Formats: sequence, structure tokens, C-alpha cells
Amino acid sequence: MIKRALSLSAYGWIMNSNRRINTKQMPEGVWDGLGVEIAHKIELLSAFTDEKGKMTRLYLGPAHRRSVDQVLAWMREAGLEAHLDAAGNVIGRRPGNGEIQKSLMLGSHIDTVRNGGIYDGTLGVLSAIAVASRLHRAGVQLPFDLEVVAFGDEEGVRYPTTLSGSRALAGKFDAKVLDEVDADGISRREALLAFGCDPDKIGELARDPTKVLGYLEVHIEQGPVLEANDLAVGIVTGISGANRGRVRIEGETGHAGTVPMALRKDALATAAEMILAVEREARARAEHDAGIVATVGRIEVPNAAVNTVPGVVEFTIDLRAPTDKTRSETRERIALALETIAEVRGLRADVGFSYEAPAAASDPHLIEQLAAALENTGQPAFKLPSGAGHDAMSFSGHIPAAMLFVRSSAGVSHRPEEYTSVEDIDVAGRVLLAFVAGLAGYE
Repeated sequence: MIKRALSLSAYGWIMNSNRRINTKQMPEGVWDGLGVEIAHKIELLSAFTDEKGKMTRLYLGPAHRRSVDQVLAWMREAGLEAHLDAAGNVIGRRPGNGEIQKSLMLGSHIDTVRNGGIYDGTLGVLSAIAVASRLHRAGVQLPFDLEVVAFGDEEGVRYPTTLSGSRALAGKFDAKVLDEVDADGISRREALLAFGCDPDKIGELARDPTKVLGYLEVHIEQGPVLEANDLAVGIVTGISGANRGRVRIEGETGHAGTVPMALRKDALATAAEMILAVEREARARAEHDAGIVATVGRIEVPNAAVNTVPGVVEFTIDLRAPTDKTRSETRERIALALETIAEVRGLRADVGFSYEAPAAASDPHLIEQLAAALENTGQPAFKLPSGAGHDAMSFSGHIPAAMLFVRSSAGVSHRPEEYTSVEDIDVAGRVLLAFVAGLAGYE
């Protein structure tokens, strides 16, 4: 049961701050069985995958299409007016009673990494739908519109640039990314058209910040902090900024048996030294700035053979930090280190960072409201940062945004072993419902 109504005056959402809105008890039935309902639908959605026996659901792919159709159906059952937008997002809206001419956005994403887990992203989408469904079934009228969003491009697996769906709603979509191609040479524009979307209308999706109360995303933690503190949920204080880069090294291909060691221009050996340099620079900075991390997640050796000196190598860099200053400085140090290695070895190296997402602090007023929702459901208002990127960061500087993390078993994520218990899912669902009810002025 929600203990008290939350103040709306901090936002000025009501012209007369002394007025109370529909203060009454929430119907008891809306709280029952949330965890079971959400967990069951997570299992059902996990059947939609691009790889049999693995959880792989790539943006604008066949499994994404089937997931979109299922989410549309669930949204409509929950009383939401639902559609697929021009960027490939699924949008569901429940109009309010008109007292506040704004909308509250809830959601997350439904795409996955390759061979990932079933909770990442989908938990937030299905929790939001469940809350909308409970309010609909109970006949609860909200003073604002409730909007549920299932983003399709959070993981950034298929195309170099990610967060395209949330960036579209935040008015930050760059039309240049429509020309990006995937591993099969299919452009983002072509994929959107084949999916039934109109890429030329993406610019029209930007939300007017004066008409949005905020965005709240429920997401698994993907780390061990909540479990270490024996807590089901926690409030995210902010999201680390990120850069994604790609390094291409050009040496000389040669026969493994005939090119002397002193005369080799081995691109793979050079890449090995560079990868260690990436790690070294990040470790050195992390001694003074906790939270900075750098990862080389993929390496490619075209035309590789056991008896050939590699002439070309490409690898990726993922760099993240809680502050943009730390990230920028470390990025420059890494680039300089790699260029120096190439110069010493007499090889050519192109080091480029094509993707950047600034660090995003959670909105302090939404944090306050979320803390009250935790209190109302008997949970401590524990706070922690997010090292992983999320759709919520797209709204930084445009729409107030916050996140609720849910405990991940052993901190595992992006793997088949990813797991969040029904009990913890139930806690998160209750907190989300309390948050929405509190903003609406219900006690």
C-alpha cells in the first residue's frame, strides 16, 4: 500500500501548487502477482530469437519483428493505444483525464546482444506494460498520459551507432546513421523500410520537453553491487559516458617461413601490443578515477592462415567513464599510445572513434520521487551508478530521466546465465507502480 502522496510542486506540473489531485487509496488488486505476470511474459518473449537455442534478437531482424507484434498485442490488452513508429520503436499510450497536459514515459529495449540473456531490456518493457495493465483493469484514471516505449536499438550489435530509437524521441537522431551498413551490406535505411518504417519521418518523433513529465526505465543491474548489499532494487544516480572506436592496422602480408623476424611488419603482433596498451592506459587512469573502463571486444584478421604473417588487422575499443573529462583525456592518451606503437613498428594505423554518448546524470527530482516510491514499498533508497549505457542517457539535457536497477544474480549479464528472480521482479513492479501512483497524487 502506498503510504503517502508525493509532492508534485517541485516540477510545477500543476498551475496551482496547493491543489491536490484525486487523493484516494489505490485499489488493492493492482498489487497482486506482478512478479509472476512479468516473469511469465519475459519467458514468452524469449522464444523470439534469430538463433535457435540462443537469445539473439537483432534490431530490425526477423525475431525483432515477431517481438514487435507480440508487444503490440500485449500493449493493446493493457489498454494502451499502440503502434510501431518510424524508428522501429513500439509506442503505447494511455490518455489521462486531461488535468495535466503531459505524459510520463516508461520503457526500455527489446533487442539483445548475440547469445545474451532474456532479462536485459525486456524486464523494463514488460514491467511498464504490467503496470499499465493493472491501472487499466482497476479503472484508475491518471491526470497525465502514460506512455510505454519498447526501443529496438539499444545494444548496437547490428549497426555501428546505437540508441537510435531513444535518440529519435529525444530529438538527437542523426540522419547520417541511415547510411550505416551491417555485416551483410544492408543499410539502416533499407532495413527500416523492409521493417515497415518510414525513415524520412524519424525527425518527427522528437518529444516536446514541455509536454513530458519524465522518463523512467527499469533495468537489471548487470553487475554485482545490489547482490553484494542484499538488495532487490536500487536508484541509478547516473550513467557513464561512452566512446566506441575502431582501429585498422596495415602491415605487410608475408610467408610465415620466409620473412625474417627483423623484417616483418606483422599487423597482428602490433595489434597485440596495442590491445595491452589500451588496458594499461585504462588501468592507470582507474587508479585515480574509479569507474573508467576500456575494452577490446572484437578483433578481425582478414584472410588469416596458419602459415601467413597477417598484413591487416582491425579491432574495436569500448571506453566508458562517469565523467566526460576523464573519458576524453583517456581517449586521447589511448589514441596517442596506439599511434606511437604503429610508428615505432613502421606500420600504418588508423584510430577512429565514431560513436560518443556523454555521461548522463539522473534527474534529481525524479530520484526524489523514486526514493519515496521505494520507501512506500518498504525498500531502502539505495543509490548506485551505472557503468553500462542505457536508453535513458539519450534524454539527458532534454527530458528528465531516471532509472531503477533490479538485482542480477551473480552480476551476470549479456550471457545465457543472466537471471533475476520472480521475487525481485515483483519488488521492481511494485516500486514502478508506486512511482506512477505517487506522481498521480494517489495515497
